[in-house]
Amino acid sequence: MRTFYPSDSCKESQLDSLNPQSWLQVERGKLSSSASSSAPLCRESFIKVPQPQILPHYKPVNYVEVLAQIHEELETCPLQERSILYLLQYQVFRGLGETKLRQRSLQSAWQEATTVHEKVVFGSWLRYEKQGEEVITDLLSSCGKFSEEFVPLDIASYFPAITAFSPEAASVKTKRSVSKNVVFKIGEDKIACQRQKIASLSAPFHAMLYGNFTESLLDEIDMSENHVSSSAMRVVRDFSVVGVLIGVSKNLLLEVLVFANKFCCERLKDACDRELASLISSMECAIELMDFALEENSPILATSCLQVFLYEMPDSLTDERVVEVLTRVNRSQVSTMAGNASFSLYSCLSEVSMRIDPRSDRTLGFLEKLVDFAENDRQQVLGFHRLGCMRLLRKEYREAEEAFESAFNLGHVYSATGLARLGYIQGHRLWAYEKLSSVISSVSPPLGWMYQERSFYCEGDKKLEDLEKATELDPTLTYPYMYRAVTLMSKQNAKAALEEINRILGFKLALECLEIRFCLYLGMDDYEAALRDIQAALTLCPDYRMFDGKVAGRQLRTLVYEHVENWTTADCWMQLYEKWSNVDDIGSLSVIYQMLESDACKGVLYFRQSLLLLRLNCPEAAMRSLQLAREHASSDHERLVYEGWILYDTGHCEEGLQKAKESIRIKRSFEAYFLQAYALAESSLDPSSSSTVVSLLEDALKCPSDRLRKGQALNNLGSVYVDCEKLDLAADCYINALKVRHTRAHQGLARVHFLRNDKAAAYEEMTRLIEKAQNNASAYEKRSEYCDRELAKSDLEMVTRLDPLRVYPYRYRAAVLMDSRKEREAIAELSRAIAFKADLHLLHLRAAFHEHIGDVTSALRDCRAALSVDPNHQEMLELHSRVNSHEP
Repeated sequence: MRTFYPSDSCKESQLDSLNPQSWLQVERGKLSSSASSSAPLCRESFIKVPQPQILPHYKPVNYVEVLAQIHEELETCPLQERSILYLLQYQVFRGLGETKLRQRSLQSAWQEATTVHEKVVFGSWLRYEKQGEEVITDLLSSCGKFSEEFVPLDIASYFPAITAFSPEAASVKTKRSVSKNVVFKIGEDKIACQRQKIASLSAPFHAMLYGNFTESLLDEIDMSENHVSSSAMRVVRDFSVVGVLIGVSKNLLLEVLVFANKFCCERLKDACDRELASLISSMECAIELMDFALEENSPILATSCLQVFLYEMPDSLTDERVVEVLTRVNRSQVSTMAGNASFSLYSCLSEVSMRIDPRSDRTLGFLEKLVDFAENDRQQVLGFHRLGCMRLLRKEYREAEEAFESAFNLGHVYSATGLARLGYIQGHRLWAYEKLSSVISSVSPPLGWMYQERSFYCEGDKKLEDLEKATELDPTLTYPYMYRAVTLMSKQNAKAALEEINRILGFKLALECLEIRFCLYLGMDDYEAALRDIQAALTLCPDYRMFDGKVAGRQLRTLVYEHVENWTTADCWMQLYEKWSNVDDIGSLSVIYQMLESDACKGVLYFRQSLLLLRLNCPEAAMRSLQLAREHASSDHERLVYEGWILYDTGHCEEGLQKAKESIRIKRSFEAYFLQAYALAESSLDPSSSSTVVSLLEDALKCPSDRLRKGQALNNLGSVYVDCEKLDLAADCYINALKVRHTRAHQGLARVHFLRNDKAAAYEEMTRLIEKAQNNASAYEKRSEYCDRELAKSDLEMVTRLDPLRVYPYRYRAAVLMDSRKEREAIAELSRAIAFKADLHLLHLRAAFHEHIGDVTSALRDCRAALSVDPNHQEMLELHSRVNSHEP
């Protein structure tokens, strides 16, 4: 199974070592006699469910409380503390698995940075996080819009220039008459200088030339023992006169910088620092200069070198020279290159390094620095917990225990998982069980991961009870479903095993769950279904490896493919049409994967793939597919459409519309008109824009396209007509969409029935959708609007079973309880969902309930947490303001 951490031994294994020969010898679905005899043993050998890895994240027991505390601190803290608070917010969202929210927090940290060091760290970190999004920057620039995030900073411009040394301020003064010139002798060379100009470079020089030193009486001073060349001394002389360095080579600048440091010539040192920083042109140059910058305490040069290192992540962290510099530096040197952003720097470095190889010495070095630079308990918790995870992976058990113990004692309850695992490794299974039991009894309410973790230290019914409780408290945890499915399969109950794993795949397309189902289907000799799942997995992750990273998914796919019926291109299109019409998104993904093997229309297919991935809530994979569609576009007008969708999907609506119009100017096409209509309908607040949207969709329908896309256009046109209260036209659109088997049009037609006051017809229409669609949680949710309260409650209970991440059912049930004056039960209903999903609407409603019962403190907490999720939500801002005014 694939886990968070990549395997050290991800080498191509001989398949014989996994013993799946029983199914590899299949001939059109039939096992040979020799394979058949060994099938049960072989299949059991490759259906395994390892323990999930301990996540190296900050996971507070009450994330709502922590988010609220951060928000409160952000309201009152000095400007220079805001970035580090947003970094903590980032870590909370990372622990919650909220990719978009954590990226927004990182963006805020960068925007709120008050020092150049923070800007360098957070800007580079953002660049790393947004790898693959460079195309978006390029597309925006083609529309005349430029981003600052990925642009390296002019470091020197952020450092104030050093003012000239003032002799009057020197502690040593003289009134003696001395010559105006002085000659510095270096070997056989003599460099004539103006005494006053050299004296103005620093207090030591002023004291030497005008103070009570022998040199002040000399016209010639021997500098041969000061390790400076005559060329460098001439640079010093010239600088003392003109105040700038002109045309000085790098090696000479380095020598002058050492001289400036020795004689405290701050202005000269600053000038060298700036000149050297401007000469950095490559990673090699930065590596060469960083040691020197740290040795000579040159902040501009050091920060400039650091920026190059960070800008080139992750590749730069595979260079041992870079790693050595960043791990062997002392506290003073870190301050030179990173200023007050030292903790942020090593947060970034350790996170990137853990993604490359969490077991490496490099990761260890960065994490030790992270702990060293932690300034408060929350920062120490993150450092110690990450260090514990890494030590555990390296099997350094004593050090891992110390790190986990430190984090746990600082209040990070999740670190108890590390302590329990270590206890179990050392043979103390009962102690591990009791440790988790103690955690469960000490936290109210307990969380799903606590029961999941405790299940590892018991067997039989007790284990299954803990896993059921884990699912009840946090239905997003994948391990319990996987374990139950494999257990059922081992009992020869294949149907129940599939039902179990399908429970989570119905709302969370997790690779490890697809792998389990793939193995289950192999055990059932259902190779077509197995092929579907491996192709869906490879769509999500093209380099996916199975069986604990030992075998490439592509290799298994090739072997399975040999034992299923080959489809022609026409067969594939028919299968795609069938599965798309049945709202079988995983099946549709699989068909498209197969078509991409040979079909020439790759741009169109990748685009369809991106639409499916968005529906399956896989935005990163969807964006990758959309970019592949752009790369494989067969014409300029097609490419412009995909560029428009890329811009629209990343929040750049106006630029997306611009691309659609450019495409239409080249050639009128369905997709260009559809994009323009969709973007305009979703973004425009002007009611008059509806007529434009209608016109655009009508133009789209006049252009050639297949029935799948035309059905979508008809469905969208129907929605616009409903909004304009043109119900007859809307009904016609939905009916025509259904004629081409656009199944989701049932929902639109149901809405028309409802608006015509025919609630029963609306209910029946949604029932038809439920019967046809394989993914039908949203259909149950919508149908609940067209029936009485009891039926609605039943439908919404079904929604929660099918997709516990949908928040409307919790809000509905809570509102019903509130209407019945069961305030505590209403709040508890919302709280059970909030425990595993950081949702604005859930937090908003719970805050309103708390306000209603007079619990101002809890209301304010939920308001602040909700504003951490969406800082600009107007209703939330108003509620927060109102509740805040009531706080004592």
